[in-house]
Amino acid sequence: MENKKIFVILLLAIALFSCKPGVEKDQTVDWNAQTDLIFSKGVKITNNNFVGTAYVSMLVDADSLNQTYVGNVTFEPGARTNWHSHPSGQIILVVNGEGYYQEKGSPKRILRKGDAVKCPPNVLHWHGASSGSDFIQLAISSSEIGPTEWMDAVSDEEYRSNE
Repeated sequence: MENKKIFVILLLAIALFSCKPGVEKDQTVDWNAQTDLIFSKGVKITNNNFVGTAYVSMLVDADSLNQTYVGNVTFEPGARTNWHSHPSGQIILVVNGEGYYQEKGSPKRILRKGDAVKCPPNVLHWHGASSGSDFIQLAISSSEIGPTEWMDAVSDEEYRSNE
């Protein structure tokens, strides 16, 4: 009976360790590194509200029942939004990479995977990728009070300040 228990435990251990695909015997693997995208990269943003190359995949569209919307935005290195504000505020959840967030008149903040930012209503701000990294964020806002108000582009000097 004791041999059967050992045999079952051995089989379970083999099954568990063989579930990690694509790993060679002598290969070192960081199992905490996430290389797969959580959401689709989406479509290239072609309006004048961004500097550089960025993509958006709308995950939740606002409608008459719920006016909250959620977009997955991917910024290539150096890409950023123009200065803008949201009448209902905005929440940014960093999914991957390194980026920046800055409110008008305040220092620029560095954002990394796992960070969250609560942008107050009607506060002029911008966000985007650092110069050396892609930046993926979930942008959550509402159209209940009104649409996003877009302003001027963030200058290269503003973008590079405190870099």
